[in-house]
Amino acid sequence: MSASGQAMDEPHSDDTTPNPDARKPPAPDLAESLRQVGDAGRAGLKAANDAAKALRVLVSADLSLARSALGRALAFTGVAIAFGASAWILLMAAVTAVLHDALGWSWTLSLAVCAATSLVITALGMWRAVHYFEHTRMQATRRQLARLGIGELAAFMPDADSGESTRHAAERVAEATSDKPVKKGLGIDVTPP
Repeated sequence: MSASGQAMDEPHSDDTTPNPDARKPPAPDLAESLRQVGDAGRAGLKAANDAAKALRVLVSADLSLARSALGRALAFTGVAIAFGASAWILLMAAVTAVLHDALGWSWTLSLAVCAATSLVITALGMWRAVHYFEHTRMQATRRQLARLGIGELAAFMPDADSGESTRHAAERVAEATSDKPVKKGLGIDVTPP
């Protein structure tokens, strides 16, 4: 073989040294970096939009429940008033006469039975009215707003990224402040959510 052929068979020292930059992936260019930042920003805005929609749905559902509960509470209040007044008059007149004439009861006992019947129906109607008025407090919305740091009880609620239930935190606050309720700035009691 000739010297030139032998030189071709021998490897060059430049070819055998590994290039340390050859193993690293190429750095992304500026356009790719801006695209990734834009995608991350759009994802963040979409998450914020989804959270706002969920809060809007919660508020509208809570307002719908409160509106329905207020109507029912007013209806049962009307029932309580109607039975309280008309039952007093009608039952006192009819049943008192029957009890006195047919059974021979005294007038006092006859009137007491009529009054007790009217009071039981009135108490039942008021109990149902108070039950439905509880739904007008918008408890779920107030708990979520407090968790976001909005409202009177925000200082007592867990952070938004906490795993603790807001309802349990509200119950814990109610138990802790049962003897001394939380006050607003003007000294008005704050009803817990």
